[in-house]
Amino acid sequence: MKTTILLADDHPVVRDGLQMLLEAQRDMKVVASVGTGKDAVREALRLRPDVVVMDIVMPELNGIDATARIMERLPSTHVVILSMYASPEYIYRAFHAGACGYVFKESAGSEVTAAIRAAREGRRYMSEEASDAVMEGFMQVGSFLNTESPFARLSRREREVLQLLVEGKTGTEIAREVFLSPKTVDTYRRRIMTKLGVKGMPALIRFAIQNGLTGTD
Repeated sequence: MKTTILLADDHPVVRDGLQMLLEAQRDMKVVASVGTGKDAVREALRLRPDVVVMDIVMPELNGIDATARIMERLPSTHVVILSMYASPEYIYRAFHAGACGYVFKESAGSEVTAAIRAAREGRRYMSEEASDAVMEGFMQVGSFLNTESPFARLSRREREVLQLLVEGKTGTEIAREVFLSPKTVDTYRRRIMTKLGVKGMPALIRFAIQNGLTGTD
């Protein structure tokens, strides 16, 4: 029986390349391809794939929070993170959210298929670069495990509102999307800034980029 796979990446070229790579494998089948974190959650719940290959930086909902939502509802589905980020903190957060694999985009190729096969066998998989990054983090006294980091101070809903804010959505648009009142969204915005100790959108955007909630492109 073939391993069913859901691809989630906001770059169509990356998704197309991955689909060609994976469908060339006799034991794999891509059942869907999406470009946002929310679509990844929705399609995962609908299709119940064996494996989700997930980017970290995506519109509407970042890949780490999308992974956590999928794992809450579909514990038998495996998530492999495919990312350009080499930070030990990203790797820790990905595995903490429930991912079972972490592969860098630069070294994708056969490593993606290896990570998918490891996931089906119930094993974790890290590319060599990811392992090196984790070891470097340990040598720096494991600072990426600090649960008192600014990112850890935000609730899941606050991270969601933050991402929509830095994507340029208005308070009214955010309220409609997350089913809150505009006044509540404004309360979330003030609370987020207070927790992060920042003032103004430029500082919020810098925080979002540094923590993988949005990209620089």
